[in-house]
This record gives sequence, C-alpha cells and structure tokens, in this order.
Amino acid sequence: MEITRRKSRVVKVGSVLIGGRNPVVIQSMTKTRTSDADSSVRQIRRLEEAGCQVVRLAINDFNDALALRKIKPRVNLPLVADIHFDWRLAVAAIENGADKIRLNPGNIYKKHEIEQVISALKSARVPLRIGLNSGSVRNGKGAKLTMGERLVSSCLDYVKIVERLKFDNIVISLKANNVLDTLEAYRKIPASCDYPLHLGLTATGSVYEGLIKSSVTLGALLLEGIGDTIRVSLTEDPAEEVRAAKGILEALGLRNFGPQIISCPTCGRCRVNLVEIVKKLEKGLSGPGSVNYRRPVKVAVMGCVVNGPGEAREADIGVAFGRGQGVFFKRGKITGKIAAKDCVRVILGELKTKEKTWLSKH
Repeated sequence: MEITRRKSRVVKVGSVLIGGRNPVVIQSMTKTRTSDADSSVRQIRRLEEAGCQVVRLAINDFNDALALRKIKPRVNLPLVADIHFDWRLAVAAIENGADKIRLNPGNIYKKHEIEQVISALKSARVPLRIGLNSGSVRNGKGAKLTMGERLVSSCLDYVKIVERLKFDNIVISLKANNVLDTLEAYRKIPASCDYPLHLGLTATGSVYEGLIKSSVTLGALLLEGIGDTIRVSLTEDPAEEVRAAKGILEALGLRNFGPQIISCPTCGRCRVNLVEIVKKLEKGLSGPGSVNYRRPVKVAVMGCVVNGPGEAREADIGVAFGRGQGVFFKRGKITGKIAAKDCVRVILGELKTKEKTWLSKH
C-alpha cells in the first residue's frame, strides 16, 4: 500500500521545508523557561539528538523573546515562538530571530494587532502558524457547530484576515483534546485551502494515554495523506514526544530512522528471556556509537518455532530461538546457530558491517 499525500504548498522554517513532497517533519516543544537560555539550549540539543527537526518555545514575556537572540546561535534547529495574548511579543520574537511565529486565533484576534504581526513577518520573511486549540477557540457564530467544525470555521476566518493583508506564508494546526474532534477538523480543512498542516492533539495526558490517542489520530490522518508536520504532545520529557513521532512515521513507512525490530510478544513456548534481549538490542541501536542507518533494515528476534523461522527468514537479519539458542538468518538464509547470550552482540556487529558495506557502494 502506498500513501498518497495531500497536495500542499511549501513553507520554509529556517532550513526546514514543510509541505509539498517533503518528508513529514517532526516537531516538539521545550518545557523550560525560555528566558533561561542555558537550560533551553541544553533541552533543544537533546531534542535534536532524539531526531527533532523544529522546536517551539513558549514566549510569555519580553525576557523570553529577548532570550531567543542568545539561544539561536547555540542550536541548529529552527525556533518557533509560541505567542498568546500579547501581539507585541510576536514582534519582539521576530526581531530576536524567531524562524516562525505561532498565533492563537482564540486570544490574538483584533485586526490592528494581526496587522502589526503580519507586517513584521513580511519584513523578516518569516512564516506564520495559525494554531487553534479546542480549549481556547472562540464561540462566535460557531456556537452551534461541533468542536471540529468550530475549529475549521475559526481558522478560515483568521486565514481570510491574513490573506487580505497579502500574506500566505502559512501553516495551520487544528488541535482538539480528543480523537474524534481532531479527526473531523483535519479532514474538513483540506477542502478549503492548500496550506501545510501541522498535526497533533492537545492535552493528551500521560505517556501511556497520550501515545494511544496520538497514534490513533495521527496515524489515521497520515494514512489518508493528511499532514506535513507532527508533534506528539505528552506530559513527559519532550524527547519522548520525538521518539513517539518517529515511531508513528516509521510504522506507516513515511520515514526511516534505522532498523525496525520485529519481535514476538512471547508465550509459554518461549525458552529465552526475549524481553531482556530486545531491550538490550534497542539500547544498542540508540546508544553512543550506534550506526546512523540510511535505509530500512528489518531485524527479527523471535522466541519460538511457530512463527519465528518465517519472520526471521523475511527479515534482513533474524533469529528464531528454541531452547537457549537460536537459528540465525541473513537475507533469508540460515547461516548457523547462536546462543541467547551472544544474540545482541552478533546482531549489532552484523548491522554495522551491513551499513558500512552499503555506504561504500553509494
């Protein structure tokens, strides 16, 4: 199955291209006080290491806006200034190097305020994200509409104001705090514009619940070709948001971030500690010295003889365990047997050799 992406215009955020045929971009948000430049820089660098491509920062006051000037030279990721209530903070953020501005139509909606921000955006050639949240969407004429319809109606009203100011360097987000309202909003908006869409839910909760809701929602939309950039919002370390986003995109075949591990859930037939083996393998693939894989690679680690040989044979590298040892497969062929204690070391060694061989040919 091939996913057909929705056609959208391209918006440039710093050096990152969003929309068009460009890969779906991963975003996250710092959870530090932006005015604490050192802490913010440390977190942004950690996010970059995790795979984040664009980072948003909360701009609560002018100290936060001024801090962007200190942060930007020390990081590589484009910086998005998250603005609420005070339009002047948007202008200050632009003056201090923001690569994109996020405005919330629910709390910055007066025409003369929008005009001032758009003027500054034009001068700096910086894009705007019109970012709606269900918790702050204004009622107005949409009081009788569903939440999804209210998000779309409010967004399009705001888009018209901005377009009348001859500005179309826009990204849109329509986030509700539940799956169905979010799906409705994002499914309706493509009929009315071709701006890139930033996907996400708001206030999803803890890691467990947030991952489930985000995976269901973002996965459904991305399968329909909707979405150009995503954030998985979690009440957790922002690096976990990035890892979750990578997992969603990789599961759909939209991005590749390294070897995909295929492992069974284990049952009474399993005679090795497969849970421990898989955890060690995951750590070895993401820890210091790990290889930066540039193409999809499947690694199967299976616990018994029912589905194990078949899955291992279909993978690039695979192991199907029996009692304490397993049959080792490379590209569908059995190459020998391997003890459980040696499994992780051997697989990591094979992957490094495989990637070096591939790189030498390209």
